[in-house]
Amino acid sequence: MHFEIERKFLVAGEFKDQAYNHTHIQQGYIASGNGRTVRVRIRDDKGYLTIKGPGGKTGLSRYEFEREIPLQDAQDLMQICEPGIIDKTRYLIKSADGIHTWEVDEFHGDNEGLIMAEIELGSEDEAFQKPAFIGTEVTGDRRFYNAHMRKNPFKLWRSECPQP
Repeated sequence: MHFEIERKFLVAGEFKDQAYNHTHIQQGYIASGNGRTVRVRIRDDKGYLTIKGPGGKTGLSRYEFEREIPLQDAQDLMQICEPGIIDKTRYLIKSADGIHTWEVDEFHGDNEGLIMAEIELGSEDEAFQKPAFIGTEVTGDRRFYNAHMRKNPFKLWRSECPQP
C-alpha cells in the first residue's frame, strides 16, 4: 500500500526562474467525498487515473494509487467527471540539498491567483529546506485541496485566504 506524505505551502515570492520543468495539468473528479477521491488527470499529452483515500489527522499523509492510462481514455473520462475542472501549470524545482523536488502549482480559471507549493516526504517528521519563495503552510487546510477547490473555487474565498 502506497501512502503519499506531503506538505503544502502558499508561495510568497518569485519561483519560475528556478524551475527546471513545467507542465499543463487539467484534472477532474469522477467521485469525491468523505476524504476519498477518484481523479482523472491530463498532464500535457499523458493521462492518469488516481484514487486517494482519507488523510490522517494531520493532513500530511493519505493512501494514493495512481496509474498512467491512454490519453484518449483520460479525455473520455473527463466527460463524465463531476462539475468543476482544475486547470493549472505545475513547475518543478529541485531543493537546495538536491534531495527533494518542489511542485509549484499556478492555478488558472476560477482558481486564478492561487499559487501553492508541495513537497513530498519519506516520513511525516522528515526534515527539509524551505526555499525563499515558500510562505504560509496550509497542510491539512481542506480549502486548499484540489477536490475542494473545484466545488469552492479560490475566487469565492480569496479574501479569507491567509497571507503567504
